[in-house]
This record gives sequence, structure tokens and C-alpha cells, in this order.
Amino acid sequence: MSDAIGRARWIVIDSIDPEPLVTFWSTLLGVERAGEFGADYVMLTNGDGTVPPIAFQRVPETKSGKNRVHLDIKVTDVEEATRRVEEIGGSRIGEVREMPGSRWQVMADPEGNEFCLVPD
Repeated sequence: MSDAIGRARWIVIDSIDPEPLVTFWSTLLGVERAGEFGADYVMLTNGDGTVPPIAFQRVPETKSGKNRVHLDIKVTDVEEATRRVEEIGGSRIGEVREMPGSRWQVMADPEGNEFCLVPD
């Protein structure tokens, strides 16, 4: 028996307009739109549970400051993935970062939500 209080159900990303982010993230992760929940939520999933469901929630305020939580996206080639993310509307934040045994590129989606590209 687990002592957990609960389990993660969805990853929710705040946005002024969910539609452009749905397009961006579905292309980035290779997942599909799973549905809408009212006018303020759109869900993405791949249906088999290998990618956690991601929801985009409409909020009135724009992003301010650095994210305190972000996704690490596993990629085969960081430089190639960076180029492709920029092609679909993402942006690079700084240069590739490295530490012993690891390297990553910090990126942002079209509304500025950060995520990292990390090698597989």
C-alpha cells in the first residue's frame, strides 16, 4: 500500500490562447488533440500512456518570470531538435548547457513557457 496522497493526472500549461500552443506541442511531441473541456481547456494525448496527457488552460494573464516547473523532452540530436523547434515557432534560450554526463538546450514555446531538449 502506498503512502501517496495522489497521482499526477495531467500536466497543465497556462496560456492566453490555447490553440497556437496545441498546434506547437502536438507537433513537438507527436501527439493528438484529445478534446476540449469547455471553452478554456484543450487536452493532448497519444492515447497509449507513453506521453502524459497535457492540457492547455486559458488564463487572462501573460507569462511573467521563469517557470518553476518545466518538461524535459528527450531527443536524438539536440542541435537538430533545436532547429526543428525553432521552425515550428519555438525559441532558443541561451546556448547549449553542459555538466559532466549531461547536456541540454533550454527552449520556449510561442508563449514563453520553457522546456529543455535533452539527448536520449
